[in-house]
Amino acid sequence: MKKMKNIIEVRDERLNDIISSDASIECVASGFRFLEGPIWHTKDHHLIFSDIMGNGLYKWSEADGVTLFRENSYMANGNTYDREGRIVTCEHATSRVTRTELTGEVVVLASHYQDQELNSPNDIVVKSDGAIYFTDPNPGRGPRVGVPRKQELPFQGVYRYTESEGLTLLVDDFSKPNGLCFSLDERYLFINDTDHQHIRRFDVKSDGTLTNGCLWADLTGEEPGVADGMKVDQDGNLFCSGPGGIQIFDEDAKLLGRILTPEIAANFTWGDKDLHRIYMAASTSLYRIKVKVSGRPLF
Repeated sequence: MKKMKNIIEVRDERLNDIISSDASIECVASGFRFLEGPIWHTKDHHLIFSDIMGNGLYKWSEADGVTLFRENSYMANGNTYDREGRIVTCEHATSRVTRTELTGEVVVLASHYQDQELNSPNDIVVKSDGAIYFTDPNPGRGPRVGVPRKQELPFQGVYRYTESEGLTLLVDDFSKPNGLCFSLDERYLFINDTDHQHIRRFDVKSDGTLTNGCLWADLTGEEPGVADGMKVDQDGNLFCSGPGGIQIFDEDAKLLGRILTPEIAANFTWGDKDLHRIYMAASTSLYRIKVKVSGRPLF
């Protein structure tokens, strides 16, 4: 695999404790159309990821390389694992959130809110209690990364789903909600807005709903890239796709630096047996880079 030159931009010396300033990016696989939603299986040590425009889900492992996991993914975008190791997926073409059972059966978890179709579920996370949180902007109703059709809901929201309570609307004042992640202690939920290039932080109440939303950080840079995939590492540092690649913040929203990627990085996840490598879904290619601080296992 070809290694690329130094691409770490240091804004704060503490970044050196997270990633080496001379770290290099490797291209793992290429030739796709629009990669998204990478997730690492911590037991079987493989990666599942979406090619939205290619309408497929793919699997990658060190031993086998890239193989087709699902031919028709309904233009799947974000993926995650639930606490039982089942894949939960956002589908652009159907406006659904689905779950792939361990048997391979696909079941629909959410498709409508108050009898109106969801817009196009985008990114998704699972809380430690099993509750599923996802964003629902409208790009999947457009021609490039979805199926053109009229939007039924008058807003672009963020939702919580549980099997006992069904679907709960949490927030409806975003322009284009996209990436989301919990803080380490799950006291906060971070949600970014693609249109505004910023990250908002919400308090998570005891019933799982959100309150006290506030602006937490702005994404900066003149390079291509927008607020998209977002996660925290084992030390609580927040990583967010944005201009130039991936931007890294400390717990107080201080920008520590950026990983400058060869292509626009839409999303990423930590992988390998020790979770010390970030796998980045960047436009047509899958890249990876070694880090000093591990990520958090999805289940």
